Amino acid sequence: MAFTLPDLPYAHDALAPLGMSKETLEYHHDLHHKAYVDNGNKLIAGTEWEGRSLEDIIRGTYQAGAVAQSGIFNNASQHWNHTMFWGWMAPGEAKGMPGALEAALTEAFGSVQAFKDAFAAAGAAQFGSGWCWLVKDADGALKVTKTENGVNPLCFGQTALLGCDVWEHSYYIDFRNRRPAYLTNFLEKLVNWEAVAAGL
Repeated sequence: MAFTLPDLPYAHDALAPLGMSKETLEYHHDLHHKAYVDNGNKLIAGTEWEGRSLEDIIRGTYQAGAVAQSGIFNNASQHWNHTMFWGWMAPGEAKGMPGALEAALTEAFGSVQAFKDAFAAAGAAQFGSGWCWLVKDADGALKVTKTENGVNPLCFGQTALLGCDVWEHSYYIDFRNRRPAYLTNFLEKLVNWEAVAAGL
């Protein structure tokens, strides 16, 4: 069965008051994400990956250390990344952080603010296109990581609790070249902390 572009879990203009414009979501979701879905479907048609889950395709086609992964991997991984990304954001200001997540972040990083600082620093330091992540390792430890292009934590046996897209198309309309400002805004206004806590 072919993959399909999921609807956004909110209206295209729902995040505008929080710093992510309708125009950004129209480009990012309706064009970029759709392209990953369409191209991925074309590439897996008639291959061993047709009919497999997105997670199986990502794990099965990732080549550790490769400068450029295969087209199948790139499109499947970016489809997964973006589907998760939309769910990690929500409209409405002052979205509270569940106590269990606050306690886990404090234990792992020293404080919630220290986690936010580390996450923003990882995203700002990612050279070129990529993502920054809050992940849970197989042993349950929480850590902040960053990946190039479409690579994601599934490739390393980790659970992604939160990810932020630092490709330019995610922020350039609203923040121009100010990636650090975009990351701060993401953490302070856009994150759906309930969704993050659900992954613990």
